[in-house]
Amino acid sequence: MKYDNIKEGRFLSRPNRFIAQVEIDGEEHTVHVKNTGRCRELLTPNAAVFLEKSSNPLRKTQYDLVAVYKGNMLVNMDSQSPNKAVGEWLKTGGLLENPTFIKPEAKYGDSRLDFYIENEKEKMYAEVKGVTLEVDGTAKFPDAPTERGRKHLGELIKAKEEGYRAAAIFVIQMKGCKCFTPNQERDPAFAEELKRAYESGVEIIAVDCIVTPDSMTIDERIEVLI
Repeated sequence: MKYDNIKEGRFLSRPNRFIAQVEIDGEEHTVHVKNTGRCRELLTPNAAVFLEKSSNPLRKTQYDLVAVYKGNMLVNMDSQSPNKAVGEWLKTGGLLENPTFIKPEAKYGDSRLDFYIENEKEKMYAEVKGVTLEVDGTAKFPDAPTERGRKHLGELIKAKEEGYRAAAIFVIQMKGCKCFTPNQERDPAFAEELKRAYESGVEIIAVDCIVTPDSMTIDERIEVLI
């Protein structure tokens, strides 16, 4: 997936989870943060950030913050990019070979799961979670408790019980992590539910990404430690 009209800036502060103050070309701007997570380890004073300029001149915030350098590691922190990248990946047979039907936002039970995929042999539901938290080379999710995430895992377990293939796909929005594990410290209930999903036959998949200031592409699977 690609962005248009990317500008580099310098992070100054984050007054709330929706906006940030960023210096662009020597001027301070209020920008939209496309990730409502904490991201405290990413948005540090003077961090180099990348922003997409809006095509709508009437929009209140003219820039969306989409990526940031964490040391030498470029991290995409746009919460919409994992689904877009997975959509492209699915079309290439990344999950099911020769897919014949792909439906985003597919209703299942009391939820909407991110994707329903079919080929001539199998039917599958998949839920996508973006991961921006990295600790000592390990990617972790979530960075804050997520009741919604636990609910989605429960729906995947039901889908598996009804005969579908089911997968939770963790998109590591950076390159350089050795493995992925649930964030037991921040959300032990999610970690327990992920273990239950794994034991129920739900596929737990983690993929890293090649990230540039104006793109993010799924690259390789990495080890999952339940």
